[in-house]
Amino acid sequence: MMTLAAEIDHNGTSPEKLLAPVLSAFWDQPESWTLDTYRRHEGYEGLRKALAMTPDDLIAYVKDSGLRGRGGAGFPTGMKWQFIPQGDGKPHYLVVNADESEPGTCKDIPLLFANPHSLIEGMVIACYAIRSSHAFIYLRGEVVPVLRRLHEAVREAYEAGYLGTNILGSGLDLELTVHAGAGAYICGEETALLDSLEGRRGQPRLRPPFPAVAGLYACPTVVNNVESIASVPAILNKGKDWFKSMGSEKSPGFTLYSLSGHVTSPGQYEAPLGITLRQLLDMSGGIRAGHRLKFWTPGGSSTPMFTEEHLDVPLDYEGVGAAGSMLGTKALQCFDETTCVVRAVTRWTEFYAHESCGKCTPCREGTYWLVQLLRDIEAGRGEMADLDKLNDIADNINGKSFCALGDGAASPIFSSLKYFREEYEQHITGQGCPFDPARSTAWADDKNTDGKNAHRGVNA
Repeated sequence: MMTLAAEIDHNGTSPEKLLAPVLSAFWDQPESWTLDTYRRHEGYEGLRKALAMTPDDLIAYVKDSGLRGRGGAGFPTGMKWQFIPQGDGKPHYLVVNADESEPGTCKDIPLLFANPHSLIEGMVIACYAIRSSHAFIYLRGEVVPVLRRLHEAVREAYEAGYLGTNILGSGLDLELTVHAGAGAYICGEETALLDSLEGRRGQPRLRPPFPAVAGLYACPTVVNNVESIASVPAILNKGKDWFKSMGSEKSPGFTLYSLSGHVTSPGQYEAPLGITLRQLLDMSGGIRAGHRLKFWTPGGSSTPMFTEEHLDVPLDYEGVGAAGSMLGTKALQCFDETTCVVRAVTRWTEFYAHESCGKCTPCREGTYWLVQLLRDIEAGRGEMADLDKLNDIADNINGKSFCALGDGAASPIFSSLKYFREEYEQHITGQGCPFDPARSTAWADDKNTDGKNAHRGVNA
């Protein structure tokens, strides 16, 4: 796992000056996940400082730090806490979304595996702020080693008095429950996660009411990403001015960038917001030897793709947004010139069609038909009119589905047609993928039709 590079980039700048290892500062140390190791690195000092403040002052402090949600949307964390109504007589809940499922995203799971106490400390601080006595971690159930390590960290925290009754003599009582999900991508959406946590089928809820008013068990609830909550202890310990000294004015602080794909040294790179992919590639050894970058995603497969011309786009919320995409989860998937764009987009779309919960028509039906068209185009059975159909179907999904899954499915369609329409046309005119000559005549083997309209439906 790459958290700090030792090389010097081509400008002579030390990578240590570009990276900011905070959450990942001691991932490479023996037994980094234990309470003893965490306390040797000032663990739970932020909690002590937080408990010396009033809950309202603590919320204001986190709000003033400028910390934004690290789960994709970038919503201000302190503001989300502030939405919880006080004096309502209802229980308040904190739910941490650890159902990391976005293709290309791999930051929360390594963080939980290597440094789970940073999350637990952040959760205690957050619960004190929103006046909650019960918190939940909703973990992706397939990652059993992480689940076991998280259970052990929670046990250590209870034993040391950081969880349970009268935490550090403050009068704060907190119970923490770790819940393993069953692998549904849709449960990464916060309201579907809440339904799943309550024992129902995970499907997005109609909003309003929002979780801050009626969330888990119809009570006020804060839902935050793992990295968002895990960043809070360092802010309390080192100060909001220290945090704001990194990143940009509207996107302050440090974050984890997940670099994957056709790069020499993939891994987690913790850096201030606003670093560029060019700088990260310099630190990681660049695209694999003998190849060049073709396209990449700034925040996982649900964000519009970028190309080589976007290498110097600042990787913060405003910079990426201004360039036409979204920072999302900072999942930087890099693909070289050997990759077929149509094939990649088809595989992503198959994933979204499979993971659609089926609650709303635009997503349920739209993703299905996108897959049919893309498979035909990839296999050489497409027609030029199909490209307009793709755009039209994606447009009927985008902004019209019940949750953001539909928008995520439409993004690769729009952006790939924008930058690589010619490659789609080559699949159609060449009757197959130009990157795989063996596939160019695959359409002719279809026995059901003349090979032109196979699997296109009765009315094709």
